[in-house]
Amino acid sequence: MSEINTHNASILLSAASKEHYPKDNLPELALAGRSNVGKSSFINTLLGRKNLARTSSKPGKTQLLNFYNIDNQLRFVDVPGYGYAKVSKSQRAKWGKMIEEYLVTRENLKVVISLVDFRHEPSVDDIQMYEFLKYYEIPVIIVATKADKVSRGRWNKHESMIKKALNFDASDDFIIFSSVDKTGFDVSWDKILSYL
Repeated sequence: MSEINTHNASILLSAASKEHYPKDNLPELALAGRSNVGKSSFINTLLGRKNLARTSSKPGKTQLLNFYNIDNQLRFVDVPGYGYAKVSKSQRAKWGKMIEEYLVTRENLKVVISLVDFRHEPSVDDIQMYEFLKYYEIPVIIVATKADKVSRGRWNKHESMIKKALNFDASDDFIIFSSVDKTGFDVSWDKILSYL
């Protein structure tokens, strides 16, 4: 952790297509997940910031790829949340295309953090995202958020439930995380840095 000053972080730009991606070779890590899975909280917790990534009570607010510069050493790329019902089909298809283009063609991309809600079985969208990443052989870390809302005695049960639904590949990393009590904070950074 010492080699990256995580407090030196800022939103760099928002992009809708590859013409707008940053033109350099800094490593990137993408964050994908359902609209209300706690993606912004995860980013803010890892960077020790209150509201660098805007948490919103209105899911589906992020409609572009948001690139965050971390100490000029790596970037987090926040992908629009999926599975939000109030968005029209055509808008969803547009997002899907934008996300797919980034994930499949971006050479800077080192790993995708796919966030799922630790409390519930993964949604169809969660499963499709994981299958998509496996199909394209894109490295993936599953982060199960909101762990503080599940009693410790039930963690194994919830972990098994999620892994079974995803048909989880045992060679991938699975991290139990809470932005409330910082469970999984160190291991998240260790795994991220191992991909750089």
